[in-house]
Amino acid sequence: MSLGHACVDIYQGAVAALVPFFVSERAYSYAAASGVVLAASLLSSVVQPLFGALTDRWAMPWLLPVSALVGGAGVALSGVTGSYALTLAVVAVSGIGVAAYHPEAARVARLAGRGSHTAMSWFSLGGNIGFAAAPLAVAAVIATGGLRASPLLAV
Repeated sequence: MSLGHACVDIYQGAVAALVPFFVSERAYSYAAASGVVLAASLLSSVVQPLFGALTDRWAMPWLLPVSALVGGAGVALSGVTGSYALTLAVVAVSGIGVAAYHPEAARVARLAGRGSHTAMSWFSLGGNIGFAAAPLAVAAVIATGGLRASPLLAV
């Protein structure tokens, strides 16, 4: 569960790490580049409680791989989109994937750890490691291949 959490949260961290590359390669203003982060973060924050309500009602283990794929697809496509509007759309979709992952993953982690707080801490650590690793992954991939290499960010 920790590894899955790391993979999903690398996508959340990748959006902000992509900002300097959007500014340099696409000549986005700082405000426009900030809008990319806003699109991913705001939508993710707003819809996550909805996914929480759904997973409180029904177990949705299928949501774990699907949400990870959606989160990764948005980040992967962000560097190859042809317009600002499309970039906003794909990072927003990525944010929805990240939001969908967390409530169900927390439910499964709680079950797997039999309610252990230590187990939940390991699960949280996975997410923190993924988020922290995002700038390193983005720098390694995008500094080498440019934004067109963004599909390589899909872990």
